[in-house]
Amino acid sequence: MAARTKLWIALLTALVLAQTAVSVLMPRGPALTIASDLIQGILLLVATASFLPNISRARCATPHIRLFWILMSLGMFFWLVYQGMWNYFEVFKRQDVPDTFLGDIVLFLHLVPMIAALAVLPHLRDDERDGRIRFLDFTLLMTWWVFVYVYAVIPWQTVQVDAAVYSANFNFAYLIEKLMLLGALAILAYTTHGGWRKLYGQLLGASALYASSSYVANWAIAHKLYYSGSIYDIPLTVSIAWTAAVPLLALRLDLSDSKPSQPLLGIWITRPSMLALFSLLWAAVAAELDPNLPGSVRTFRVTASLVTMVVMGIVVFSRQRLLRAELSRLLERSRRSFEDLKSLQEKLLQSEKLASLGQLVGGAAHEINNPLTAMLGYSELLGASALPPEEQLQAAQVAEQVRRTTTLVASLLTFANQAPAKLAPLDINSVLQTAARLLAPQLETRAVSLRLELASPIPPVLADSNQILHVCMHLAGQLNARLDRESNSTLFVSTHSRGDVVWVDFSCFDPADSSSAALSFATLLHSESANKPSTLSLGACCRIVEEHGGRLLQPSTPDYPAFRMELRVATDSARRSSFVVPGRAAAHGSS
Repeated sequence: MAARTKLWIALLTALVLAQTAVSVLMPRGPALTIASDLIQGILLLVATASFLPNISRARCATPHIRLFWILMSLGMFFWLVYQGMWNYFEVFKRQDVPDTFLGDIVLFLHLVPMIAALAVLPHLRDDERDGRIRFLDFTLLMTWWVFVYVYAVIPWQTVQVDAAVYSANFNFAYLIEKLMLLGALAILAYTTHGGWRKLYGQLLGASALYASSSYVANWAIAHKLYYSGSIYDIPLTVSIAWTAAVPLLALRLDLSDSKPSQPLLGIWITRPSMLALFSLLWAAVAAELDPNLPGSVRTFRVTASLVTMVVMGIVVFSRQRLLRAELSRLLERSRRSFEDLKSLQEKLLQSEKLASLGQLVGGAAHEINNPLTAMLGYSELLGASALPPEEQLQAAQVAEQVRRTTTLVASLLTFANQAPAKLAPLDINSVLQTAARLLAPQLETRAVSLRLELASPIPPVLADSNQILHVCMHLAGQLNARLDRESNSTLFVSTHSRGDVVWVDFSCFDPADSSSAALSFATLLHSESANKPSTLSLGACCRIVEEHGGRLLQPSTPDYPAFRMELRVATDSARRSSFVVPGRAAAHGSS
């Protein structure tokens, strides 16, 4: 236990012992009254101060836990104010407290913030409760409870003074209020666990001792046995000290949010709040039909009922607005969840189709490899035989085309088997030249020409040749579909480098043209962000580029169809991971 906590406990113990000593040893008289009132005033001041450190403690940084301690401190402050008003009469004015004491209102209200603190349910997580709706439900109950006090007690204190009726009604209302506090604490202590159960249990014990001791004191007052400083104040003092010790003990408890069993308080609080509203009409009718009430009291009670009905109606209206808003959010969330589920189902089906297609392509590629191997062997044998030069040239061309086909089949196998990329220093210009040769038949069919503007020299990039070739062919194919022989029938591919980055631009317009010279590639395509590629094939290219530590960009202007592929140079491969790609790390491969 910390030294400061020990000091506070020692001070509380000393004050309880002092009250016990003066109550037992000092005779009844002004000296006993003053000593007892001062001890209880100091004790309540210490008790109020003991709650304050929990408001700013680091382990209670969540808003609902902090609100719990603020409301508890406010309740203790009201109790301190009541004791100060009591001391004003008995210590400074040296006279008895009036029978119809205005400070009784403060005493009655000091439990309201404490019950409100319990209604905050600080032990629950934010996502397990709607605090605003529950707080409005509790506001209805608290408003109704204040109305009960105003309806039953205030008329006999201000409208038509009657000390006997006032005392009886006040004691009954205050007793019911204390029983409500005890019931709420008992439910919370039963439904929680861990540090919160210990905290609620301590508060329950202190509140039960206070309720029983104040009931006994009221019984003694009714039988003319009570006076300030009597032995009836000893258990009352102990209950105050116990209440003051609870926040000190809470500093040692783990009050982090936990998931408790379903709280009973949150279940029954809504229905009583609705019943409280309907009871107002009955209260007004009962006051109007009671023949024993004085006219002024009857008018006061009917007016209080109608005013409270308006106030609680406003609270109910606010509560219904929150419920409608919550219902709208739930419906919108359900609609989005349903749409996401449908989209996920479609993507799952597409993924299954692609997986089946990949297996089919892999099997077909294996089957194609066998005749390709035979063709390559026979072409090499023909080239080594004593054939005429023209036939040897044709055999060499057949061997070259077979090797190219073998390379494409190997790329299909790599893509179908999801094999990891084998990164090695690569001349991007040679990859683009190979892509141009492979695309030549497709471009000739559509009467489209391909223009390469390759920077020389250009630093090598660290990449997998098959995968980058696949990306280049697909990006060129995407733009090929946008070309037509009348307006623009040339596909431009250019390379250039800046620092440790190599850029490969694919465009339908001449980069040297003034209309496209200021073309800005400002839109970053990313496979897992909000700006996803428009097609699955383009998304696959985006993922390949990302796994190489690069980026795929598009112009911000839709009138200029183009792509830019950024790749890191091979000399900077050790620092590829520092290339910022949101939400995805660059893939590492072996050279």
